[in-house]
Amino acid sequence: MTRGWTRDGILALLVLLAGGGAAYALLVGKPGPAPTAARQVGPPQVAVSVAAPERRALTVQTQGTVRPLREIKLVSQVGGRVESVSPRFAEGGFFSAGETLVQIERVDYELAIARSESQVAAARQRLAEEEGRALQAAREWRDLGSDKANALFLRKPQLAAAEAALHAAEADLTAARLHLARTAISAPFNGRISEKHVDSGQYVAPGTAVAAVYDTDVVQVRLPLTDRQVALLELPLSYDGSGAEAAPGNAPPGVPVVLRSRFADRQWEWRGRIVRTDASIDVDSRVVYAVAEVAKPFARDPDSERPPLAPGLFVHAAISGRPLPQVSKLPRSALRSDDTVLVVDARQRARARPVHVLQGSASEVWVQGLTSGERVIVRADSPTVAGMEVAVAEPDALAGGGY
Repeated sequence: MTRGWTRDGILALLVLLAGGGAAYALLVGKPGPAPTAARQVGPPQVAVSVAAPERRALTVQTQGTVRPLREIKLVSQVGGRVESVSPRFAEGGFFSAGETLVQIERVDYELAIARSESQVAAARQRLAEEEGRALQAAREWRDLGSDKANALFLRKPQLAAAEAALHAAEADLTAARLHLARTAISAPFNGRISEKHVDSGQYVAPGTAVAAVYDTDVVQVRLPLTDRQVALLELPLSYDGSGAEAAPGNAPPGVPVVLRSRFADRQWEWRGRIVRTDASIDVDSRVVYAVAEVAKPFARDPDSERPPLAPGLFVHAAISGRPLPQVSKLPRSALRSDDTVLVVDARQRARARPVHVLQGSASEVWVQGLTSGERVIVRADSPTVAGMEVAVAEPDALAGGGY
């Protein structure tokens, strides 16, 4: 028994020694890392756009809602029963300037004219009688042989009262005729009815609104403009007339504007002009509102299916800007957050160049401040700062292809 146990212990000890030796060999005998040469880092590669400044007029994009130039409520100036209405007196109906839309019953006003004419005739008779009496009194006083006559004896006060009574009667007749004319309610412009409030047989009192109407000869759109957009335009700014700027020959013409909107699943276009600006700057948004006008918005062009430019339609506006010198077009990626760009100088180093940003879109910007031929960095394969040496690459040399 003692001999067997000793043999097992010797085997276990041998196994432990073999395992320890193998572990030591793995740890101590592991080869070290082979030395490698350091990678040489060159200047970052950049893609550039060559600046080509030119005289250019930029188009300003904005939007607004179409509104009538004139919108009023038609109000009855006299009272009475509505005798008749025009066949076009309906919501959405068109009418002409001076066309009778609502006719108030005329009988009472015709009777008032007859009474006023009678009063005028009576006043004329009294005036003629007083003139005769005054002439007779003057003759009687002259027969008395005196140069000084009493005004009351000569019936001058009575004559003046008769003349005043005639003037009052004639004024009443004029008022009666005016009231009769006002029984025909019309608008002073070509228009369209947006709201209708009365109909035949209804009684209206003086001051009752019979309809809401708007002018169809011209519509307007108020277009908000930021400070940067205003700088691109030749707006018709208003002056008080006291300076040379207000002279008729110096007033700028209306700025052309193109209005676009989608209606009936199609895109349509109208042309107008900026004719004025609002009287004040909006205190909430700090924008300037320019007013565009479009003439004949409801006229239909021959062989055209274009709908009318009706009030309430939302439109996008493209306003023609004034020509500006030395304008360069660049990819949006060239502009940095501090309104600078990086240009590559003759020593192949990046230099910061401040620019004046005129306008920008999601993919492009238009700036001033660059000279012709300058190479503007539009993309780099690694972060690039001013002063770094760079390598100008072909457009395909950078990831993503051209710019």
